[in-house]
Amino acid sequence: MKRIYQPPYTSLNLPRRRFLQGLAAGGVLLGLSPWVKPAWARPADTATGTAPVLTGKEFDLTIAETPVNFTGRPRMATTINGSIPAPTLRWRQGDTVTLRVTNRMRTSTSIHWHGLILPYQMDGVPGISFEGIAPGETFTYRFKVQQTGTYWYHSHTGFQEQTGMYGAIIIDPDATEFMRVDRDYVVQLSDWTDEDPHKVFAKLKKQGDYFNFNQPTVPDFFRDVSNEGLSAALAKRRMWNQMRMSPTDLADISAYTYTYLMNGTTPSGNWTGLFRPGERVRLRFINSGAQSFFDVRIPGLKMTVVQTDGQNIEPVTVDEIRIGVSETYDVIVTPKDEAYTIFAQSMDRTGYARGTLATRAGMTAPVPALDKPEWLTMTDMMGDMGGGMGAMKHGGHGGMAMDHSAHVMGGGKVRVRHARTEYGPSVDMRVDTPRTNLDDPGIGLRNNGRRVLTYADTHTIGGPLDRRGAEREIELHLTGNMERYTWSFDGLEFGKSTPVHFRHNERLRVVLVNDTMMTHPMHLHGMWSELENPDGRFQVRKHTISVQPAQRVSFLVTADALGRWAWHCHLLYHMDAGMFREVVVA
Repeated sequence: MKRIYQPPYTSLNLPRRRFLQGLAAGGVLLGLSPWVKPAWARPADTATGTAPVLTGKEFDLTIAETPVNFTGRPRMATTINGSIPAPTLRWRQGDTVTLRVTNRMRTSTSIHWHGLILPYQMDGVPGISFEGIAPGETFTYRFKVQQTGTYWYHSHTGFQEQTGMYGAIIIDPDATEFMRVDRDYVVQLSDWTDEDPHKVFAKLKKQGDYFNFNQPTVPDFFRDVSNEGLSAALAKRRMWNQMRMSPTDLADISAYTYTYLMNGTTPSGNWTGLFRPGERVRLRFINSGAQSFFDVRIPGLKMTVVQTDGQNIEPVTVDEIRIGVSETYDVIVTPKDEAYTIFAQSMDRTGYARGTLATRAGMTAPVPALDKPEWLTMTDMMGDMGGGMGAMKHGGHGGMAMDHSAHVMGGGKVRVRHARTEYGPSVDMRVDTPRTNLDDPGIGLRNNGRRVLTYADTHTIGGPLDRRGAEREIELHLTGNMERYTWSFDGLEFGKSTPVHFRHNERLRVVLVNDTMMTHPMHLHGMWSELENPDGRFQVRKHTISVQPAQRVSFLVTADALGRWAWHCHLLYHMDAGMFREVVVA
């Protein structure tokens, strides 16, 4: 693709600039067009609180470093057109869009259009689909919009996503929307650190649990003694010590350094979306966090989930949703009172993002207390244990492997096989009989008294895109070593691995087995992942699938996208530490 140099904003004519400025509305939205004061109105600062909305077929996006202050300490952020989040791009299905992206930084950059089906040269992954956008240059993305729904875009270069470079995409259908609403809001969740992300990564490499302050304590031990007896409590502590792992290792990075944001607004900033009682309000939740899973609920208000990852699903009403990094969920709510808190707590329960749905600006509703953090269970560690606890054996290099009785899936006995490359210094744990259930909401959400969405509740309307069965199967294991802070596929970090090859137009089954105690949101670029239930039937279409600890998931892929694609864990620091593979479709 030819690069064309252009100065920033050249395509934004003066009347359009004035029009945008006239619609600036701070952090309070009216539910129709969520505008904020644009970058050219505040050239010295990053605009936060609400993203400007850009519509049409041609767009000019400028990437630069601009100051931001979320914590009382000014820092430099990576922004697109001077705002966090970046402008919301609103497109129409069937249109061909042109996006001229200019790099005003001193380092290379990129934009990846997350979840979009497009030519691989437009996918925006440096080293895979293109070279990146060099300082001072403009790269032109051009592709036809083939889908509808809620998506997002972000940098795929270094840690720029962590420093603010992400925005929402809304694609309207070329026909009437299946769900009519009165208000329509993007709710983009993210995590911000004042620290240099490279220093954060260096700390994790030195000590994988550096940011984990929910470590087991002496009172916890005596509580176990009281509940389970002395011998059982000692055995539990001995087990965790032998594995050199922590049962509270739910998130690598906590609120010790993170400030959690909702639409670029801190909890004290109170992002607010307005409504009139009785209106149907669509909330488009996007998890743009670098490393944080969010558990989202609106106390006093049920949420009817109508879409995930841009795909319409059979509506299901719940109290709470766990949103994995890079996943999206669209919900419909019908508020009747004057104010409700949108509460998004981190999975490790160290902090939260929050905003308010209200009938007028300035209102608030009670903010719930954080739930108590829970420990990982034997199921999280060992998978399907059948009728017994199973025996543990050393996995080599200080790791632990789990040896259990086989379990049943789809009427047959299932045991996984480990590649020879898993028996090395990059792997500290292996699971032989992972669980296959999709009805588990995950650690911290089980039996909490609320109706929590699970993958088993989601059913894509219309079924699979391709009715063929699988022609062949690929199995890969998600592996890691917390002491070394290395993450990988089959024990091989990116750089040590070879590409995965898909044959053009084949229908294949992909099996992912999580041999770690952390949940990994796995994103395959360029093609849909059609998740299967444990009986092998189609469940839901996703661009990102969160694989829980000691879990096995399978999904079907139609390899109809020629080219080179990325496949990785969407936890940014895991990807950088090696959980990344190249996929070649030829």
